[in-house]
Amino acid sequence: MLPELERHHEVLAPTLLGHAGGPPLGGEVNSAVIADAVERAMDDAGFETVHIVGNSLGGYVSLQLAARGRAESVVAFAPAGGWAKGDRAPAELLSFQSMLQAQLKAAAPFADAIVASPGGRRQATQLITTNFEHIPGDLIAHQIRGAASCTGAAAMIKFAMLDDWNLEAEKITCPVRIVWGTDDKLLPWPSAASRYLHEWLPNADWVELEGVGHCPQLDVPVEAAQLVTGFTAG
Repeated sequence: MLPELERHHEVLAPTLLGHAGGPPLGGEVNSAVIADAVERAMDDAGFETVHIVGNSLGGYVSLQLAARGRAESVVAFAPAGGWAKGDRAPAELLSFQSMLQAQLKAAAPFADAIVASPGGRRQATQLITTNFEHIPGDLIAHQIRGAASCTGAAAMIKFAMLDDWNLEAEKITCPVRIVWGTDDKLLPWPSAASRYLHEWLPNADWVELEGVGHCPQLDVPVEAAQLVTGFTAG
């Protein structure tokens, strides 16, 4: 989506704390540590408030930043943290992600070979997109290596297992659009959106993307970019 967004906005695209290419964790994980790091990146770039876009964990962080008054608007693609209280899905997903990263570490040396065939590209993207044919193989290989090299994964997963994923939604005063693919395999719609729908942000602008997976920015990049630029233009 970046080329389209850059036609309309000055764009800061920081890699999240603890992720491959981003700042190292450098200490204990807590519920604010990633949002703190993004705030520092905004401060360093001279941005007081911005239109914020995030996917999954990044979507949750974007809403944390909105609650801090740092957002002019938020477009959150399948934000994490919206499970109903008592739902076992978060623990199951996080355990699966831990296992998945171990598999990706083993696969990373063979990333280029994996993406050389349509079947390999489909296998590498099946959890995050329904449409994959348009995604360049080198981008998929980059994602495989990036996920395998996420040094903060173990600590973040361990903390997330215990976290309540709370959101100070009452402090969010900017416009919010939440976009969810109906074929999301990691955060299934609508169960993974329960607290956003019924408790935190029922009055947000809700957009369902039929037949789209967990990462609309990869799955349907043109439509995803339009959902952002159309919202920020308002």
